[in-house]
Amino acid sequence: MDIIGLVTQREFLIAALAAISATAAVFTFGSSLLVKQELKGRIQRVALEREKMRAQEMSRLRGSSAAIADRSSIRRDDNTKAYMRKAVDRFDLRKAFQDENTLDQLSMAGLRGPAELTKYLFVRFTTPVAVLLFAIFYLVVVAPGDRPMYLSLAYSVAIGVVGAYLPVLLLKNKIQKRQASIRRAWPDVLDLMLLCVEAGMSMEHAIKRVAKEIGGQSPQLAEELTLTNAELSFLEDRSRAYENLGRRTGLDNVKAVMTALIQADRYGTSVGQALRVMAEEGREARMMEAEKKAAALPPKLTVPLILFLLPVLFIVVLSPAMIKVFSGSVASTVGGG
Repeated sequence: MDIIGLVTQREFLIAALAAISATAAVFTFGSSLLVKQELKGRIQRVALEREKMRAQEMSRLRGSSAAIADRSSIRRDDNTKAYMRKAVDRFDLRKAFQDENTLDQLSMAGLRGPAELTKYLFVRFTTPVAVLLFAIFYLVVVAPGDRPMYLSLAYSVAIGVVGAYLPVLLLKNKIQKRQASIRRAWPDVLDLMLLCVEAGMSMEHAIKRVAKEIGGQSPQLAEELTLTNAELSFLEDRSRAYENLGRRTGLDNVKAVMTALIQADRYGTSVGQALRVMAEEGREARMMEAEKKAAALPPKLTVPLILFLLPVLFIVVLSPAMIKVFSGSVASTVGGG
């Protein structure tokens, strides 16, 4: 079958373009549904966080057994499998894998609560074992080759050691993606918050409205703002809510704004003025980041330019001359013969 002829046929091209269009349409509508489901799940998790904080505050204020029972009825650990909890407790994985930064890193990745900590510790324990067993099966059974057995086992152990860092890398990747989304939407949040505060809204209502408006651009930041609004409603010390937002995001610009809000709330200064200054700094930082990316573009284009554009340019420029030279040489050879 002539493949070139088949590809150049009009019917084949029409069918291929129709298939590509249908795939793009399905992907577009499917991605919108996935984003809506993700946002709905985030809203449910924030509501669960709010109920937990409500129960904790009620138990602290009342000091009654009824409130303690109410708090114990809200269990986020139900999302964790029983075998995970048993494995974490039996092998004492908290002492082996958990440090003072583990909870903060999970919070930065959007994974909050004891259930997520248990899952993370269980994954860190089982991933190297699973990678080791898979490497042994592949190197010994599937592709043994001419290697001796001890060398295959040594390779498997090395692969298992590398696999032990896989959950850490995945967690860092999730943190970076979440922080990138928050960093892009944060200047817009400051502008919207400034407008709401100057319109006469309180910080709680301003944060609630901004979280609703920013949800389409950054669901991660909308989730954090909604949780901060819940903390402002239930915590006695408002500075704790602002500090928790900076700690959960892990971004310096967010921490700077939260510090300014804490100082304005503590010393009675104008919140609108503080937000105005921080919003101007955020816009300047965004412009500097854009200028930095624009300045780094020419060096990044140098290698693709050399590899792809210059060879084509040389071919286009030199091909006519080479064709004439070879044609003349062939004609002279034929004439001489």
